[in-house]
Amino acid sequence: MKSFILPDLGEGLAESEIIKWHVRPGDVVKVDQIVLTVETAKATVDVPAPWGGTIVSRHGEEGEIVNIGSLLLEIDETNSTAVAQNERQKQDAATVVGHVSHTTHQVNVDDFWIGGEQEASPEPRVSALPSARLLAQKLGVEINQVQGSGPAGLIVDADVYDEAGKQRPGTEVLKGARRTMVGTMTESHHNVAAVTITEEAVLADWGPNEDITTRLIQAVVYACQQEPALNAWFDASTMTRCVHHTVNVGIAVDSAHGLYVPVLRNADDIEPSEIRTWLNDTVKGIRERKIGREQLQHATITLSNFGAIAGIYATPVVSLPQVAIVGAGRIIEKVVIKEDKAVAVKAMPLSITFDHRACTGGEAARFTKALAQHLQRPSV
Repeated sequence: MKSFILPDLGEGLAESEIIKWHVRPGDVVKVDQIVLTVETAKATVDVPAPWGGTIVSRHGEEGEIVNIGSLLLEIDETNSTAVAQNERQKQDAATVVGHVSHTTHQVNVDDFWIGGEQEASPEPRVSALPSARLLAQKLGVEINQVQGSGPAGLIVDADVYDEAGKQRPGTEVLKGARRTMVGTMTESHHNVAAVTITEEAVLADWGPNEDITTRLIQAVVYACQQEPALNAWFDASTMTRCVHHTVNVGIAVDSAHGLYVPVLRNADDIEPSEIRTWLNDTVKGIRERKIGREQLQHATITLSNFGAIAGIYATPVVSLPQVAIVGAGRIIEKVVIKEDKAVAVKAMPLSITFDHRACTGGEAARFTKALAQHLQRPSV
C-alpha cells in the first residue's frame, strides 16, 4: 500500500483547498486518473493519481485547506510486485500535468517509539505532522487537545482547523481567493508608495446600450499607448522598471469565493466583440471555479469596475509588480454649464492609483487625461 501526499503544485505555493473529490474508498483508479480538484493561488488544479490500484482511505474533506506533504490517499496497488521498504518511505508526488515527480517531499511525522531511547516526559507527545504543529501555534490551538484523524491518530492540518473552529464560534478560516488576497494586499501595503489621482469622464455622447466594461478596457489600452509608464512592472530590489509594449489587462472580478483577477492578454489587438465574449466566458469559469492559473498571470495593469456594484471614488490597491490600477466608480448624473445653460449629463468617476517609486505625477496625470478623453468619445 502506498501513501499519496499533496504534491508541490508549483510557484512556491504551500497550501491548497480541496474543491472536489473524484474518488471514494473502494474505487479502483488508473495511473494519471484525476482523483481530486484543488484550488491554490486563485486557480483550480486537477490532481492525478501517481499509481493505479484500489483506494483504501481518503484524507481531508471538501472545503478543507491542506499543506504540501499532507496525506491525501492510501492506495493498494493492483497486480504490483513487492516494494522495498526503503522505496515505501519515498512518497512520490504527481505534478499538475499528470506525471510523477521524482522529488521526494521531506515531511517527517513526529516519531514516538515505545521503548525507544527517549528521555522520560511527564506527558506523552502526541503524533502530528510538523505543518499541523506550526498551524496550531498560529491559530492558538493546544495541540494536545486535538483529536487526530490520520493513521494511528496522526494529527493533520484539517484536525487543527476543526479544533480552531470549535474554540472560536462564528469565525472561519480564510480559504482560496480570500486567503491569497491577504498576502497580496499586505505586500502592496508595505511595499508600494501609493498615490491616487481622480478624474471624471463626461459621457454625454454615449449611446443608451453602451458596453461599459468593454469601453473601459479600450480606454485603458489607449491610455497605456499614450503614456506607457503606467503599463509597467517595477522591481525595487534591483531598481529596474520594465515598460511593456503590449497591454495585458487584469480585470478584477468579484465572486462568492473571493476576488479574482483574470488577465486579458494582448488587449491592444482584440476587437470589442471579442472582449465581450472573453469577459462572458471568463466570468462563467470563475463562478464554476474552473479558471486555470495561467489565466491569472502576467497582467501589466489592472482595471477594477467597482462602480458596477457601488462607490464613486476609491483608492484601489496596486498589485505588485504592476505599477498602476484603474478604478471606475458608479456613473453619476450631474449638472454642467453648456452654452450658458444648465445641462444634466452622466459622468464616470475615475480613480487611478500608481506606485510613485516607478511613475512620476506627470506621467500619471497624462495617463488619466488620455483615459478620460477616450471614454468621452461618441459611441461607434
